[in-house]
Parts: sequence; structure tokens; C-alpha cells
Amino acid sequence: MDADLQSVDLAPSHDDAAAARLKGWLDDYRPFVDAPDELVPPDGVTPEPWLRFLRAVAAYPEGDFAERFALATRHIRDAGVSHRIYGEDSERIWPLSPMPLILAEKEWAEIAAGVEQRATLLEAVLTDLYGDGKLVSEGHLPAAAVTGSDDFVRAMRGVKLPGGKPMHLYAADLGRGPDGRWWVLGDRTQAPSGAGYALENRMVLSRAFPHLYNAMNVERLAPFFGEFRAALAAAASRTDPRICLLTPGPFSESYFEQAHLARYLGFLLVEGDDLVVRDGAVYVRTIAGLKRADVIWRRVDAEFIDPMELNSASQLGVPGLLEAMRAGGAVVSNMPGSGVMESNALLSFLPALSRRLLGEALKLPNVATWWCGQPAERAQVERSINTLAIAGAFGGKAHPAVARGPRMLADLEPDEREALRTAMRERPVDFVGQEVVRLSTTPTIRDNKLQPSPFILRVYAARTNDGWRIMPGGFCRISDQKDARALSMGAGAQASDVWVIAEKPVEKLSLLAQRDGAKVRRITGNLPSRAADNLFWLGRYLERAESTLRLVRSLCTSLMDPDAATHSAGETLDKLKALLVGSGAVEEESLGRRVADVAQAALYDEAAYGSVVSQIRSARRAAASMRERLSEDFWKRLLSLEARLKNRKKTRMTESAGLEQAEAALLDLSTLSGLTHENMNRVAGWRFLDMGRRVERGVNTARLMRKLADDDATTDDLDLLLDLIDSQITYRSRYLESISLTPVRDLVMLDPFNPRSVAFQVITLKGHIAALPALQDDGMPEEPTRLLTRLGSEIEVQDAALLDGVQARIFEHRLLDLSDAITDRYFLQGANATPTKKLGGLA
Repeated sequence: MDADLQSVDLAPSHDDAAAARLKGWLDDYRPFVDAPDELVPPDGVTPEPWLRFLRAVAAYPEGDFAERFALATRHIRDAGVSHRIYGEDSERIWPLSPMPLILAEKEWAEIAAGVEQRATLLEAVLTDLYGDGKLVSEGHLPAAAVTGSDDFVRAMRGVKLPGGKPMHLYAADLGRGPDGRWWVLGDRTQAPSGAGYALENRMVLSRAFPHLYNAMNVERLAPFFGEFRAALAAAASRTDPRICLLTPGPFSESYFEQAHLARYLGFLLVEGDDLVVRDGAVYVRTIAGLKRADVIWRRVDAEFIDPMELNSASQLGVPGLLEAMRAGGAVVSNMPGSGVMESNALLSFLPALSRRLLGEALKLPNVATWWCGQPAERAQVERSINTLAIAGAFGGKAHPAVARGPRMLADLEPDEREALRTAMRERPVDFVGQEVVRLSTTPTIRDNKLQPSPFILRVYAARTNDGWRIMPGGFCRISDQKDARALSMGAGAQASDVWVIAEKPVEKLSLLAQRDGAKVRRITGNLPSRAADNLFWLGRYLERAESTLRLVRSLCTSLMDPDAATHSAGETLDKLKALLVGSGAVEEESLGRRVADVAQAALYDEAAYGSVVSQIRSARRAAASMRERLSEDFWKRLLSLEARLKNRKKTRMTESAGLEQAEAALLDLSTLSGLTHENMNRVAGWRFLDMGRRVERGVNTARLMRKLADDDATTDDLDLLLDLIDSQITYRSRYLESISLTPVRDLVMLDPFNPRSVAFQVITLKGHIAALPALQDDGMPEEPTRLLTRLGSEIEVQDAALLDGVQARIFEHRLLDLSDAITDRYFLQGANATPTKKLGGLA
């Protein structure tokens, strides 16, 4: 198709099939009678950019357009691009429409000018509310319209903001009204979301239709994000600042987006527990101690940002953060308290405030709004209550009937309607009445046809040193219903890319492009403690899953292969089952069942903490908390493995099926291991991931030695042990005689050349610890180093002939103590988070 598209160059197609296809689409398209449409405006003339796009799409061979989009959207599923609907535990695959929203450059210039003006106005109002307060004191804005909002943070009054600006990112939700003009439906001033999804939408569509995307002269998004990043950096007091994106965590509705933005912009993704306030400054807990956090771009609502001064129950914020802002110790954007401008109560005052503060009328009008906190406006709402939509004046205090957006009384159940009327009489200040506006529709593909769907367009503005910069595009949400007034990314809604079509070819830009004079770096800074913690446990969970899979494979093989060591040895088979019980993979009462049932439970029992599916689920959760640090291939493979383990059929399994499934999962784990060893930079993150595997492997090997190589071990036991630690080939290449106890113990525990031995794990761990930063510069070894030195010496001098289960248990406990020491030293939490003395805590 790319060649076909180039040949037509978006000119009218002379191909009869393409022309007929285009004519059929336009003839069959039926806009809503009472709403404007992007494809069929009131004058009936389809805008030229839409014609160019549809003409090019029609030139695709039959079915090729859908196939290309389906291929590109595999990236969405494989990369785990997702969102979470409020109230649901599980994530949903990101729902992207193949049809972009298309806007001409001239029309976009009008939108951009209106959004820029509105951002300037809201910034001026915010500055006054938290500064001189003249708008309230002079009667231009009722105090109750401000203080009635939970998002008004009194503690920020009079604070001289580090960086000087209350907002660095603003977003406006827009819809085209019945008069053809764009209307502002709501402002997003607290922590605007969706910009990362806009990037992802663009990535998918540009991959699906690269020539179409380039030939249409679509404005690029990268310059906007580059200027936003530069503005945040310029707000800091240091020339090379550390910028953090503060996330609520993996259970946030838009966590994927936050991780994606952090990776794209080069910011540090942190949670509240990653930050600590000391002496008026904010620090990130890292493996090298506390490191200065200069700028915090927050995605946590202001109420939860500081449990010391705001919501004391919050576990998402940073104690003392507001005090650090007062001391000038950190830039927090957007300013806590900026969310007050999202209140519907303020919408009715903005036209007058624009004339007063800017000397001009609003270029983008609001939806007409009447705040019931004023007598005349309340009376107007009462008179027209059956024709107006009722909404909460302050989002956090919305009545249940309007908690999800504006509602008309006629759409409510009788008891809901009466309850809402009662609440409006008792506390009218909590409500607004709004004009009901039928928003415009845009073409989408449903049932293989072009059909109109209501949409809301979110447009972003970034505060730079040269004023506001508007993203040339945005985040479009498309409804599957006819009413888009309360549209969110719920079930049935879709997202769409937004194409602003330039009149001339646009320059191909990306933040990933090489910049002249850019400073060369080979490391990305100190690893946050939480990321190190999750990487360490990711390695441990993956190693545990591998260990259980090897047990399952041996269990299934024992009844299938006549040459298997455990085939005729009931005691060895019992030991094998006991190992599964000891690892938590199966319950003890299940041992009386047939071998295939035990294997099936060890693989798929989600209630057993040590089963393979449970370990992989835990690994995925650990990985999700630092998704920005893992490659797309690693994430895809991990998600695929978890999905196969969770979605298998519940029918009883045979031994051959168990063996096949265990070996397939082991192959996946080998792929994950290969990805980490071949694709991850050899910096601290990789070391902690590998350290987790090494600790777990050493502990598991010592346990297996105690169970299977005790003084009464049989040949079958020793053969099974070599199978479980993947050392059969090594042993047989060294020893021609039959299996003997002492050589097996030496190979398993003491051999520094065997990558599965305890000795090898200790040597590798010593190398990792030696390469990690030290908190002190006094030359004294830290606890992990001391423990490894002692354990390494004990292993080096240990005589294999004298090695027994007691000594193996000692080695096992030494490794468990090492794990605790690593946790205490590197995963800084609570009182042990002290500034690096070498650098005075100011790094």
C-alpha cells in the first residue's frame, strides 16, 4: 500500500475501486440530525484535509487498512499499553481508534490562541488567589466559590513559589458547539493526564500508516515535549537538575502513561515513599544515599501530597513537602492548590475575569454555567431546572447523582431525582446548572462502516520562559454513546490520535534525535531505592518460578521416561513431592493425588503462593512498579507468560502435557534471562536484578543439597539433584564412574566454575556488591561486603568430604542474612534514609 499511496500522492484517485469505495463511505455516512459533525459541517462541504485522508485510505487494497492497523496495534497488547477504569482492579488494553481526528492548520491556530489565552488567565487568577487576594477582597470573585473547593490549599497562601510559576502544564477539554465554535467544557489545572497516551496514539498510527502520516504533513509532538522538559529544568536552581515524576503508583488509573512519560522525557519516576524531606530540601532515596530532587512534576492530587499538613491518612505523599516548598527547596508542579481552578463554580466568573485581568473577551467560551451559591443564579437554575444539566460545583464534594458528570433530572430515577432536589435546597453552593450542549461528532469505524461518534478534545499548554506553548494535537476521547457530556475512558470509549494538518511539509523531529553539543553520558544517575528493591525481587521471583518448573519437569518425567532415575525409586519421588510442598507450590494434602494432578497444581494453582503462576504474577507486579526501566521485549514476554499460565484450560492434565507446558515456560524464562543479560546496561539496575537471582539460586541449591545429598542419599537422589540444578552434563564430563556423593556435593556447593553452584553465586555477588556505591568514605566494609567475605572464605576452605547438611544449612542462612543486609543497606526506608555524608546530602 505504501507504494500505492506514494503514487497517488493524496491526489484524487483514478482507480475505479478506490473511487467507488470513497463514494460509498460518504454516501452511507449519516451524521446526527441535531449535532454538528467534523466530516459533514453545516454547509455540507467536507473539509479538504478529511477528503485527502479518506481518498488515501480508499486507495488501500481491500482489507489492507484494517490489517495494517491490527498489526500496529499488536504493540498496544504486547507492550502492555493499558489503563484502569475507576473501581476496577485489573487493567484494560488501551482502546485506540484507527481514525484520527483531523483539524486544518488555520482552525487549529484559533484553538491554540484560545487555549493560550485561557492558560494565561487561569495562571493570573491562581497567582492572585494565593497571593494578594484582590479578586476576592474587591468583590470580583465570591470567597465561597474559592474556599468551597477541597482543592483550595490554604497552606499555600503567601508562599513564594520556587521557579515562580504556579503551573507548567495546563489542559482544556473542548467540544464543538452547535454554532460551530469550540467550547471549553472543563479545565485541567491540577495534574492533567492524557499527554502520554497522546504520544502512544501517535506512535501506533504513524507505525501503521507511515507514508500516509508523512504525506498528510501532520504536525509533530516532540517539540512541545522538548520545551516542556526545558521549562521544568529552567525552574530549578541547579544547572543540571534532577526532575522527578511523582506517581500514585501502579494502581493509578493511568500508571502506564506516567511510566511512558518518565521514560520519554528522561525523568525519574518516583512514588511518595521514594522521597524524603531533610533541612528544607527534598531528596530521592537511592542506593547511594539521599540525592537532591530539584523538580517534582506531580500526578498525585494536592489533598494527598503532604500527610503532615493535608490529608493525614495519605500514603501517597511526602511528609514535609509543603514546608520544603516554603523554604525554596523544591519546585513542585503544578502547584498544590492549582486544582481549585477546575471547580465548575468558577466557570461562570471567568468571562468577567478575562475582561478585567486580560482586557479582552474569552476567545473560547465556556459552557454557560450558573453557580447556585448566588441568589439570582440559583433562582435562574430553579426556573430552568428541567432544561439544564446539574453538576457539582466542586468536584470532590459532588452529590452521588452527579459524581460522574452533569446529569439532567429527567435522566435520573425518581428517588435519585428527589434526593438531588433536596440536596440542592439544603446546600445550593455545592451545585451548578449548565446549558445542555450537543457536542459535535467525528467519524469512526464501527461494524466496518464510517459512523459518527461524539468526542471531547483535550488540548495541552506548557509554560515556557517565552510564554505558553500549545501541543499541536492532543488527546481525543470518543464515546460509543450519543451523549459525550460525561465522557471518560470507561467501558466502550475509545481514544483517537489528533492530526493537525500543516499547509507545508513539517520538519521531522524527535526527542530521541541527537542534539549537537549534547553532553555524553554512560550512566543514568543513581538508582532509586524502590527501583532497586523491585529489581532485586523481580530476580528472586523469576528464579523461584524456574526452580518450581524444574521440579515439575522432573516430576512429570519420572513417570514417563523408563530411564529416569526416579522411575523406580519411590523414596526419591516422595522427596520430589516434598520439595514442592516446602516451596509452597502445592498443599501437603494434595500429595496423595496422581502425579499429573500435583504437577498441575504446582503450575496453575493461584491460591498457592509458591506455584509457578503465583511467582510469575509476583514478578509482573514487581516489574510493573518500574516499567519505565524494562525493555518492551522483556515486558511483552513476561505478560505473555503470565497470560498463558492464567488462561489455560481447567481440564485435568496428563504427565506429557505437564512436561510440555513446564518446558515451554522454562523456555520463556530463559528468554527473559537472555534479554536481561544481553540487552540491559551493566549498571546498578542490572546488578540488583542479577543479585536477586543469585541469592535465590544459592539458597535453593543449598536446600536441594540438604534434601537430596544427605548422608543417606541414593543414586536416584543424586541424579535428581544434578537434574534440578542443570549440572548433569558437567558432572558426567568430569567423572566417568557412577554418581558419588562427595563429587556431587563439591559440584553443587563448592565448585567456583559451575554457574549453578553456591560458590559461583557468592563470587558473582561479591563482584556486584563491589561495583555498587558506598555510603561512607571511611574505607570500612559495609555489612553486605562483610557477610560475603565471610561466606566466601568459608566456602573456599570447606573440604567437600566433610561437607554435610548442617554446613549446607549454615551457607543457606548466610545467604538469607545477606538478603536482609542488602535490604537494610540499599532499599532505604524510614529512619535509615540518611544523607550521603561524603557529599553532605546535597548531591
